[in-house]
Amino acid sequence: MPRFDVTIAGELNLDLILYGLPEQLPPERELLADRMMLTLGGSSAIVAHNLAALGSRVGFQSRVGNDPLGQIALDRLRQGGVDISLVRRDSSIDTGLSVILHHDAWRSILTYAGTIAELSWNDLDLDYLADSRHCHVSSFYLQRALRPRLGELFQQMKSKGLTTSLDTNDDPDDQWEGGLKDVLRYVDVFLPNEREVCKAAGTEDMEAAIEELSAIVPLLVVKLGKHGALAQRGKERFTAPTNELVAVDTVGAGDSFDAGFLHEFVRGSDLATCLASGNRAGALSTTRPGGTEAFRDLAHRKRFLEAIR
Repeated sequence: MPRFDVTIAGELNLDLILYGLPEQLPPERELLADRMMLTLGGSSAIVAHNLAALGSRVGFQSRVGNDPLGQIALDRLRQGGVDISLVRRDSSIDTGLSVILHHDAWRSILTYAGTIAELSWNDLDLDYLADSRHCHVSSFYLQRALRPRLGELFQQMKSKGLTTSLDTNDDPDDQWEGGLKDVLRYVDVFLPNEREVCKAAGTEDMEAAIEELSAIVPLLVVKLGKHGALAQRGKERFTAPTNELVAVDTVGAGDSFDAGFLHEFVRGSDLATCLASGNRAGALSTTRPGGTEAFRDLAHRKRFLEAIR
């Protein structure tokens, strides 16, 4: 039996979330938030943390600064049950940080990349990553040092018998280039949201995007927010409605969906079960600020997941 259910190579940072800001942010003014949350950030780290919270065995490789922010991020992952034994501490650059300006209907995300963009092929232990059932990568466009060899990484993992998955997240340059479609040839599960699937295909027509990308990847899973999610496998389509609730915060909900989906996928569950698990995990995430806080509270997590099964 492999050591891990899922291994992840990706970014590790913190999110500073500010709530209650005015809708307009005029320059040269001191504007007051009414709440804040400093929490684990980075799509890869959120997926890793929440997978472990759901009961998967998770190994994580990253590069993080040798600074207080990096230590907090590492502590959060360790407390969540993720193996961080091969995370590299780098004294030459600071840990990345995202500042999220949260509003009821939208949010702005301001990111200092720091170590986020510095994880490279040379930081990876391929034997460690391959000692698993599945390898996942998030934040395709933020991982600038690793991106040129990401296709090679997935090829290596597949040659060892692992399945693979990718969530691009957003492209800050909004160009959606960088060889994504070449990398997708080695991806078993592609996990974009409805905006990202269109951007990845270069069309505003979601059905056309699904048709194009599902011809490249064996399984395309599209997160549809309040409308749930769909999975396209060849000509087969599966849909699952979301769980209705009043969201406290949607930061990290898509990453939490990934965690819920992959938790069942690596166990061989059918697609209906995988989608339902993804929707439950995404919904749970929205009940607390940030992407991992709802998963850190064991009693809250158990009550919520048992109530919506």
